[in-house]
Amino acid sequence: MSKPTDNLDSIAEQIRLNLSDKDVAREKALPLCREVIRQSSHAIRAIHRQEFDQAEDLLKSARSLLDDIERVVAVHKEFSNSGFVRDAGKEFAEGRITLALVTGVSIPHPDELGVDMAAYLNGLGESAGELRRYLLDSIRKGDLSRGEELLSAMDDIYSVLVTMDFPDAITGGLRRTTDMVRGVLERTRSDLTLVIRQKDLEDKLGKLDIEG
Repeated sequence: MSKPTDNLDSIAEQIRLNLSDKDVAREKALPLCREVIRQSSHAIRAIHRQEFDQAEDLLKSARSLLDDIERVVAVHKEFSNSGFVRDAGKEFAEGRITLALVTGVSIPHPDELGVDMAAYLNGLGESAGELRRYLLDSIRKGDLSRGEELLSAMDDIYSVLVTMDFPDAITGGLRRTTDMVRGVLERTRSDLTLVIRQKDLEDKLGKLDIEG
């Protein structure tokens, strides 16, 4: 007489094979994701050094790795929105958006970058922090020529992010990123205003010295 559990071994074997396939895909995807993050981080450092061609090459390499990741996880679609894949997409988006903003070209669309919307939005927010760093580096070099432009870009980013009022489960923790951008924007506006006022004062004192 058959038992209700007679087919359990075959079910368990199917599950075991499926989980084994997922584990293999995950183990292949993880180092690729880490390499995307590493190359995107190097690209951002190159942007701050104004080595834009090197940044472009690094981001192209990162994009190629993302393509590899997509192929690895293609059979297991649930990995496409996993934390490690999304983090890789976010870092890549941050690098691409930062490069566009610093070089004065239109920021890329998420479809153009091939990343999901949550990764794109968080990468967009992180790029605001990189703009602050780039702006402060320029100020230290005595260059205020793009201060207002970069501050305006940061303001535009915040204005978009603050409208994305959806659960963090959908946006990948965007509220925290948006809060970060607000703080970065306020500090940068204060820093830039102070420097501009100091520069105006120095210019006025310089004119008085010449006239005197």
